[in-house]
Amino acid sequence: MTATPTEISLLRLATAGSVDDGKSTLVGRLLHDCKAVFADQLDAVERVSRERGLDGADLALLTDGLRAEREQGITIDVAYRYFATPRRRFILADTPGHVQYTRNMVTGASTAQLAVVLVDARNGVVEQTRRHAAVAALLRVPHVVLAVNKMDLVGYDEAIFAPIADEFTEYAARLGVPEVTAIPISALAGDNVVEPSASMDWYGGPTLLEHLEAVDVEESPEAHPARFPVQYVLRPQTPGEFRDYRGYAGQLVSGVLRPGDEVVVLPSGQRSTIAGIDRLGEQDVEVAFAPQSVTLRLTDDLDISRGDVIAPAAQAPHATQDVTATVCHLADRPLRSGDRVLLRHTTKTVKAIVRSLDARLDIDTLAEEQHPQALSVNEIGRVTLRVAAPLPLDDYTDNRRTGSFLLIDESDGATLTAGMVGTPLHGVHHADQSAAAPAAATAEV
Repeated sequence: MTATPTEISLLRLATAGSVDDGKSTLVGRLLHDCKAVFADQLDAVERVSRERGLDGADLALLTDGLRAEREQGITIDVAYRYFATPRRRFILADTPGHVQYTRNMVTGASTAQLAVVLVDARNGVVEQTRRHAAVAALLRVPHVVLAVNKMDLVGYDEAIFAPIADEFTEYAARLGVPEVTAIPISALAGDNVVEPSASMDWYGGPTLLEHLEAVDVEESPEAHPARFPVQYVLRPQTPGEFRDYRGYAGQLVSGVLRPGDEVVVLPSGQRSTIAGIDRLGEQDVEVAFAPQSVTLRLTDDLDISRGDVIAPAAQAPHATQDVTATVCHLADRPLRSGDRVLLRHTTKTVKAIVRSLDARLDIDTLAEEQHPQALSVNEIGRVTLRVAAPLPLDDYTDNRRTGSFLLIDESDGATLTAGMVGTPLHGVHHADQSAAAPAAATAEV
């Protein structure tokens, strides 16, 4: 038995952009034109639209579900939508545009395979556009689409579209984004969203939906080494047939495991061999591949607990207490050198201290300010941490799941910062980054 993809593939995508660029309208148009809206939903939208004095249905109401969003006409939360075409299934994260909700964009893009960044054709690339491009680059979203919206308000003019596409593509390239697909659209009128536009014959590329259906996101599960963070140790609760059963349950976040594979348990370094793999309702399956949830049985009785990582002995990550990472600070409370925090990595949470703030990224110029005093909300920077116990970390560029972490406030459990291990601030190397690092914080974890 081999790991095979499903017949209809799944694409996870996130939309982002500045305020009033039309994200919710675009998502509503996609849902409406893909026939993914129930009749009663559409009736409700039409009724509310009439109450607001609008001539037609405001499709943004299909996604702006919170009462505060409906009243203010903005998107606050991350709204997840599910729809499908005969060619592909989609999970779409509609993220907020306001700068104070950049943290929500981090949430939506963290698992995305494609990001759609919207730009209002009348305004071009603005600061929040650059911020969202930087977040998509840092999170290593594999594919980026620039949707230049509201082309109907600029006369469907190619001379408006082309400079915006060039500016964004150049900026994205400096961030390390390998490729940008630029599409001129009108979400309100439906141009180039699902159906081709009759008003932009100068554009010969795909519609947005055609691109979403065709973009290659398939990847063999064996492209990355196996990583299995243990969530729970299974032992029999009552005497019986399975009194000797001992298994380790969790989700395989990457790679493939098979019975007979030699594995190592981290951070302890103990070695064993997979004796069997069980899945819900199935025992002794021949193979497990990401992102399946399974139970592993080993040939040796080892001391393993929640938060340990089981990996192939020949391709194991390095366990370390010193972490250097690029971070996006998400909390109103600033992050400073010397702060004591909790670090959550996969299924493990350990104490940590911020040893130093090494750099902060200027979103406009992509220059790096060395050794800032603090990182404020939505700022992107580079930090060095010391953790209380060794963590099996991968580089984020190699594994998005085991190369990422969260910093958490010890006092109230609030999420402070999202981190990516070893990731550079952006794709451009600066020769002036060789300044000596400041003395590390003297406090011990």
